[in-house]
Amino acid sequence: MSSSSVSIQALHTFGLPVRAERVIFAESPQQLVDAWQQAEKGEHPVLLLGEGSNMLFLEDFSGWIILNRIKGINVRESDDAWHLHIGAGENWHELVRYTLEHNFSGLENLALIPGCVGSSPIQNIGAYGVELKDVCEYVDVLDLASGDISRIAAADCQFGYRDSVFKHQFRDGYAIVAVGLVLDKVWKPVLSYGDLRQFDSATVTPKQVFDSVCAMRSSKLPDPKITGNAGSFFKNPIVSAQVAAQILAEYPNAPHYPQPDGQEKLAAGWLIDMCQLKGYRIGGAAVHQQQALVLINLDHATSLDVTALAGYVRQQVAERFNVWLEPEVRFIGPSGERNAVEVLS
Repeated sequence: MSSSSVSIQALHTFGLPVRAERVIFAESPQQLVDAWQQAEKGEHPVLLLGEGSNMLFLEDFSGWIILNRIKGINVRESDDAWHLHIGAGENWHELVRYTLEHNFSGLENLALIPGCVGSSPIQNIGAYGVELKDVCEYVDVLDLASGDISRIAAADCQFGYRDSVFKHQFRDGYAIVAVGLVLDKVWKPVLSYGDLRQFDSATVTPKQVFDSVCAMRSSKLPDPKITGNAGSFFKNPIVSAQVAAQILAEYPNAPHYPQPDGQEKLAAGWLIDMCQLKGYRIGGAAVHQQQALVLINLDHATSLDVTALAGYVRQQVAERFNVWLEPEVRFIGPSGERNAVEVLS
């Protein structure tokens, strides 16, 4: 790594002491194209970054980081819905707050999810019974080689659990520049999770749902501005009915959520908690005391500390429950994204 490299510790929410060769801010599609093509010409690895909220840098990045800072929120009204066109660089939680202030409901269950709007379709972000796919109308994707922008309809985004076409076909050489959302004027509250169950669907308001979600998340999840973390580190595993039945036979109160295909989704946080790993520490990295699903930068953690801890947690859950957890966080090596399961195996 050359002496001209720059620290990117403040550009990802884990706050690990890593560096990159160069950092470029892009505020328009053309600036994204120019930066990407310049990096390609110089044969530098390139990483497009929003707010770095779902990243684990395994070591220094030996190329250029392009920060997508395309802003703007435009609203169009139809007879039965509000249609929002949002720049990829807008902050997600601030968008949720904006919609409530303008009486557009439907995003309140997704409050306080860290990151940019442009990252939301990649992961198909979700919380408290709502996923991005439920409100997405389209995603505008920039071909960085040609400069052309294509509009991908939600039906073609291949949304799955923490998955989408943007992790596969449109992963390399493309950038999300805008996301289109459609919010129905007739609001149907989703009250199936956590403290939301206390509300009456006939009388609850979007603001009450928003406030409750914020309270639940704040009570369990550390603020990355204070304690470095990347949110939920592992995906909630989806297992066969047989595996779920074995666990439920021993733990009848284990959280489980039937899936349309007959499988069951388990709560990764519960599995980790049952292994008594809250507070478990390797080096400067630890399992969060309030929410076992979150790994934190407790005290000047290194990337090696975090991966060692993640591997240990994964091994303990597998030994106890015969369930192998998969990271939700994206693992970034010196030249690009790595397969997280392979890194931990």
